[in-house]
Amino acid sequence: MSAAPETHPPSSADRLDAATRVVVKIGSALLVDQASGRLRRHWLDGVASDLAAWRAAGKEILLVSSGAIALGRRQMGLPRGPLKLEESQAAAAVGQIRLAHAWQEVLAAHQIPVAQVLLTLDDTENRRRYLNARSTLGTLMKLGAVPVINENDTVATTEIRYGDNDRLAARVAEMATAEVLVLLSDIDGLYSADPGRDAAARRFDLIEEVTPAIAAMAGASSSGVGSGGMVTKIAAARLALGAGCSMVIASGRRDRPLTALAQGAPCTWFVAQKSPRTARKLWIAGNLAPKGRLTVDAGAARALAQGRSLLPAGVVAVDGRFERGDAVVVADAEGRELARGLVAYGIEDARRIAGHKSGEIEALLGYRGRDEMIHRDDLAVTGP
Repeated sequence: MSAAPETHPPSSADRLDAATRVVVKIGSALLVDQASGRLRRHWLDGVASDLAAWRAAGKEILLVSSGAIALGRRQMGLPRGPLKLEESQAAAAVGQIRLAHAWQEVLAAHQIPVAQVLLTLDDTENRRRYLNARSTLGTLMKLGAVPVINENDTVATTEIRYGDNDRLAARVAEMATAEVLVLLSDIDGLYSADPGRDAAARRFDLIEEVTPAIAAMAGASSSGVGSGGMVTKIAAARLALGAGCSMVIASGRRDRPLTALAQGAPCTWFVAQKSPRTARKLWIAGNLAPKGRLTVDAGAARALAQGRSLLPAGVVAVDGRFERGDAVVVADAEGRELARGLVAYGIEDARRIAGHKSGEIEALLGYRGRDEMIHRDDLAVTGP
């Protein structure tokens, strides 16, 4: 376990105020009443008001919302308890419509458009699918919509499922370079033991590293509605911290739970030690094997040193075998490595547009691609 070195650590309000992009994950047990199987509409209205307030404060919001299977199983008359895979998929297909419609209604009251995005494990691990999903999420937020994300249970098989939305939320936070991931749960944080069984259990306010001792404190889900538990939240914390995203576990049992969190409600913060952008650039620079090389002219080399994107006009040679989204080395005319980045075009298209202005890309390729060969967010300077 790691205690924070700060004498006066930032409050929840400070951390949330500093974040410009936030992922909020909401579990089935909060959205769906366990006794009736019905949507908790009053609670959902309160969450929508919280999200609208954050939006008004300039934050970009992504929602990861469970509840499709829980809603669908009631409508289809499926029994309580474990379901067969095909029953879960059928329940998800029915319940996802109700879930998306519910979010659309409550956020429409605040003039906030909603987009439905369904993902599987493959979508966040396959490079091309990852890039497409990342681009779509970014465009939706740029256009002012709130993406409502869920696992695509209708088509997912055991081999390609996350199985819980805590880890999916962490992957979304990584994909979207969010600064904060909020996990609204039926418990208000991580405890040293199960507080329902051990009166001496204490809640941790701040964790900086997920150590084996921290992981050992996790237990299984007991809600009977969702598939997650503290084990999946600890796994999510590992993913989030690795991506430079701080994560907080807070109770969703209150009305207006996000407002309560910002006002100091009990919670556990997992605090990242680097920013999402720094984490991403370190990953690009050190964790990916390059599949090719782009040689650039002196003007492009100066632009890279100033933190700018690499445009096609500055590329004088293209070598290797790479697809869109692969890592490549960027070198100067003498062969010195300047940077590494994720290229926006496969090698054949990259060769066609190299040396040309961005405005010529559509005429050269027959489609309108990105203006940059490598966007600055996907580029890490590694050389002089």
